[in-house]
Amino acid sequence: MDLVSRQWMRSLLILVAALLVGIWGASIHAQTGTVNPVFVLKIEGVIGPASADFFSRSLARAQTRGARLVVLQLDTPGGLDESMRRMIKEILASPVPVATFVAPEGARAASAGTYILYASHIAAMAPATNLGAATPVAIGMPGSEEPARPDKADRTKDDTTKAGDKRSAPSSADSLREKAVNDAAAYIRGLAQLRGRNAEFAEQAVLKASSLSAEEALRGGVIEVVAVDVKDLLRQIDGKTVSLPAGMVKLELAGAPVEAVEPDWRTKVLAVLSNPMLAMVLMMIGIYGLFVEFTTPGFGIPGIAGAISLLLALYAFHMLPVNWAGVALLALGVVLMISELFVSSFGALGVGGFIAFVVGGLMLFDVDHPIIDVGWPFVLGLALASAAATAAFGTFALKTRRRPIVSGREELLGAAGIVTVIEEGSAWAEIHGERWRVRSTAPLVVGERVRVTGIDGLTLEVTDSLRGS
Repeated sequence: MDLVSRQWMRSLLILVAALLVGIWGASIHAQTGTVNPVFVLKIEGVIGPASADFFSRSLARAQTRGARLVVLQLDTPGGLDESMRRMIKEILASPVPVATFVAPEGARAASAGTYILYASHIAAMAPATNLGAATPVAIGMPGSEEPARPDKADRTKDDTTKAGDKRSAPSSADSLREKAVNDAAAYIRGLAQLRGRNAEFAEQAVLKASSLSAEEALRGGVIEVVAVDVKDLLRQIDGKTVSLPAGMVKLELAGAPVEAVEPDWRTKVLAVLSNPMLAMVLMMIGIYGLFVEFTTPGFGIPGIAGAISLLLALYAFHMLPVNWAGVALLALGVVLMISELFVSSFGALGVGGFIAFVVGGLMLFDVDHPIIDVGWPFVLGLALASAAATAAFGTFALKTRRRPIVSGREELLGAAGIVTVIEEGSAWAEIHGERWRVRSTAPLVVGERVRVTGIDGLTLEVTDSLRGS
């Protein structure tokens, strides 16, 4: 038995060793099949918190996998400054080269996309694409929509001097706008100098909203490559040298596997929540849901839905460049309109709440940008919907108050019954199918019809229904 046991153990060890070698070999084969890949990230639409989060997580994954290159396939009309700068910071600090590729044909890299293109280690475009129009939009203050330009400011200053200082000083809105434009011009000029690209066009894209086609950008030294697709791009930039934080690196892309990274559910959810209109609607649903739950406790669903909606709205506002004074005015407007149901103000609270809601919605976002601008028609429509909901609640409450009482002690007042028993000085009557002790100032007889006029504990005060109360 000992010999047999030793042979059995030896066979078992050989089998386990073979399995481990097989698993290790399969793992090595799997890794060699995907080692040092090229990641391709597709970002389409507005550059916002969702796209910045997707890019950040994908870039971290590329670093973990030891990717040779990250290709950011871009098609955007622009986006939020905060999200754009977050992406640029990560590109500049990335140990993995990043190539921004404006594609497919017909795509564009406007506004924020131009900055990202300038910041990338490799700038490429597909035929029939364009970039530029990188002027920052005006800060949400009154004034001309024309972007402020240094040359214009100089001319204004000269004209003021020549006129003997008779011209009024520039408004604060113009000064803020000029500061924003100058800051953006310096920022993109610094990126152009860092990457050795055309700094003159970079400034013109900011100061005069200039744009270039792919061929013009290639001739002007704005980009390095015009490629038909990702495969063509990798072929053309193979062997190029790029500057990383660790030093100069030569791109070796021949035979590198290409992996397309698609946005996951988190990115899609963030993209939905980044919609400012949805954030406003969620906030209103949240407040009204909590209001219904507090006024009619015990149901549960309005309170749960309201709390979830309000938290999602606050999270969305956190991601967007909101003016929190606008958020406060929105909440105040809804509260005032609801308060109209409980306080007799002859409409003053309702009208004040409506005005506060509209003003708060219009000043909600710090940046007057068409990408995140909710627009006054939407704000006005939402305010009217809120007022209509408040009026509907009030009408329903008023109708409910006027309805006759159908349960409880108060419902017995005025109810009719018939005397059934008189014994030992006590009278009993049947009212609504129930037997009640009754008393009356006048003598009662069995079979007499009575009407309830009062309640004293468990005794009902009645009177002859024919005589009335």
